[in-house]
Amino acid sequence: MASTVSDRPGYGQLLRTPGAWTFLLPGFAARQPFAMLTIGIVLLVQHTTGSYGSAGAVAAVSGVSMALFAPQSGRLADRFGQRAVLLPGVLVHAAAVGALTVLALADAPLWALFLAAVPTGASVPQVGPMVRARWAALLGAAPGRPASPLMSTAAAFESVTDEFTFVIGPVLATALCTGVHPAAGLTAEAALTLLGGVLFAARRSTQPVVPGGTGPAAGPRRSALSVPGVRVLAVTFLGIGSVFGGMQVSLTAFSEEIGRPGVNGLLYGIFAAGNMLAGIACGAVAWKSGPRRRLVVGYVALTLTASGLWAVHSVPLLAGLGLLVGLCIAPALISGYTLVEALVPASARTEAFTWLTGAVALGQAAAVTVAGQLADAHGASTGFVVPLTGTALALATLLALRSRLTPRPAGRTVARGVGHREPVAVD
Repeated sequence: MASTVSDRPGYGQLLRTPGAWTFLLPGFAARQPFAMLTIGIVLLVQHTTGSYGSAGAVAAVSGVSMALFAPQSGRLADRFGQRAVLLPGVLVHAAAVGALTVLALADAPLWALFLAAVPTGASVPQVGPMVRARWAALLGAAPGRPASPLMSTAAAFESVTDEFTFVIGPVLATALCTGVHPAAGLTAEAALTLLGGVLFAARRSTQPVVPGGTGPAAGPRRSALSVPGVRVLAVTFLGIGSVFGGMQVSLTAFSEEIGRPGVNGLLYGIFAAGNMLAGIACGAVAWKSGPRRRLVVGYVALTLTASGLWAVHSVPLLAGLGLLVGLCIAPALISGYTLVEALVPASARTEAFTWLTGAVALGQAAAVTVAGQLADAHGASTGFVVPLTGTALALATLLALRSRLTPRPAGRTVARGVGHREPVAVD
């Protein structure tokens, strides 16, 4: 299905793409819980154990589990279709979240919470990557059809959607946990996952066509991670995950430290709002520079703004700097996701997106753990060192290996047999 493309693509034209609304609305509902899970775990476990370190560790186990299993979910979706993976996944996730909640409220030992966190993270539905794969199927390059200029707009739109969930999700989870019951955030997360996932899976007409059949006869497929550029992007997204995780725990600890726990949701919402606003702007601009260059510039700005978080000790200043950090995240995320369409063949695209999503979750998990330990031992301000360290290390990797983000010319083997691509100008 192709869309009509003008010289200056924009959101209005993107949303007129035939079939788009059939998956956008249920897709938004289905991934809303993703923004609620980590903060829901942190708030519940901190309430029952009294330790940010323990709460961060349980959330980290869930995040690591998601990072490890998400690419396998994406690979199965590429091979057998999204519906076949999503329906059982949301059922398992709802049950796993319920088990973790019951164990936490029953004051179960920490090791039991760790065990319950594994299936909780492993079963997180990868709706965001699935939505991006549907956009790529509608707008990406195909035999006899060049890639639409709306691909970059779609990546920006998805970033805005993701960040809108991170504006709503943490605030909603915090309000439920502090105003209703410490377990209310996770309960709502499980219910929304189940309802949204089922509705999204029902929209079968826009699912990417499974290439080469779905059975064993289709033969083995190479992992998207064998594409060198995907590995570089995964490391880059690890650094972005360190910002999300470090901000979540450190803002929570900071709010408790100053005796104003209710300000946590506001501060994180401002940070996420910055990301969302930058995403809107990125999608509205007709870029002359390529996504690789935009990724590097955006990441430098992200590292510089994150470097000052640890030194800020007032709510207004922290809100302002958090807004700037958020403004720098969206350009990096959008550029990275845009590069996937140029680097990875359609048969591995959902998996590639889940590697990036999983990398964010893994970086977030590590940051939650480290920031939680630092906040417990040395105060909230030390937790903000984690985003600086994570982005600085990822930036060094990106600068050293950015040449791998250039697609190879057609006719040459890409990543040891993953597939062949048309030549695409990146810069």
